[in-house]
Amino acid sequence: MMNESQSVDSMTCEACSVACQRFGRHRNGLHRFRCPQCKRTYTEPHTRTLDSMYISQERAVLALQLLLEGNSIRSTERISGMDRNTIMSLIVKAGERCKTLFISKIVNLTVKDVQADEIWGFVFKKEGHKLPNEKDDPIGDSYAFIGIERHSKLILAWHLGRRDQRSTDAFIGKLRYATDGNRYQFTTDGFKPYISAVKLYLRGIVDFAQLVKIYSAPREGEQRYSPGDVVEAVPVEIMGRPVRSRICTSHIERQNLSIRMGMRRMTRLTNGFSKKWENLEAAYSLWFAYYNWCRVHSSLRVTPCMEAGIESHIWTIAELIA
Repeated sequence: MMNESQSVDSMTCEACSVACQRFGRHRNGLHRFRCPQCKRTYTEPHTRTLDSMYISQERAVLALQLLLEGNSIRSTERISGMDRNTIMSLIVKAGERCKTLFISKIVNLTVKDVQADEIWGFVFKKEGHKLPNEKDDPIGDSYAFIGIERHSKLILAWHLGRRDQRSTDAFIGKLRYATDGNRYQFTTDGFKPYISAVKLYLRGIVDFAQLVKIYSAPREGEQRYSPGDVVEAVPVEIMGRPVRSRICTSHIERQNLSIRMGMRRMTRLTNGFSKKWENLEAAYSLWFAYYNWCRVHSSLRVTPCMEAGIESHIWTIAELIA
């Protein structure tokens, strides 16, 4: 057996109690040693990446960095030399770790101004292309509900689901968990299920308003890919006493652009879209944790977690998954 206290430069055979000789490297890059008497081989002490993966932490960090900078699975495979199945397993395991981190750290925070929006995507195929027997399958359109603090740029809560009342309620419930009981202003788009969800979970806590956008008819040739131009944005006060000058969704919409640019599976008109719901959810978990803890915001010059007072330094990806 291996002993964690032994040096990687030399090892002692447990059966013969003699010094082992270097015997090349394991396929994962670790040193191997062989006893000159009994010929038993040993591998230097190590811990597995994300508890169960054989790849080195350096390769895992490289692959995740490439994915978080907008590379596809196959592009990451070509650059890192890792198998695509290993990369997908890495995303799922890192996403689970990041989801746990998010829940444990983003809780009972004092906030001043929160904005929320939904970003559309799809899993395997678009909703309109589903067959009758696929009605209940976990494929089709997906919507990520996202809440951001306007001043610190911190992602407070997110939820991946359908664009319906059930998913809206789940998202607002997560937002309630992330914030304390101090009053703040909350702004969303004109999606009506927000109204009942906010009244259920945030009554007496928020000054709630919606920014209802009015679109023109799409120009010829654009109907499939984009809505019409916004001709007017009407602020509507829903609950409490929201300050009219702070009724805005620009910051969360800019976050949506960052997602489109940083997650290849969310890029428009790509063949890199998610094929499984759990893969998309893991990719979102990884992205939001990276955005909060590791990515320096250009206007803040620190990470959102540092601006919010949650952390004192910029995290590395290795720290994120450790």
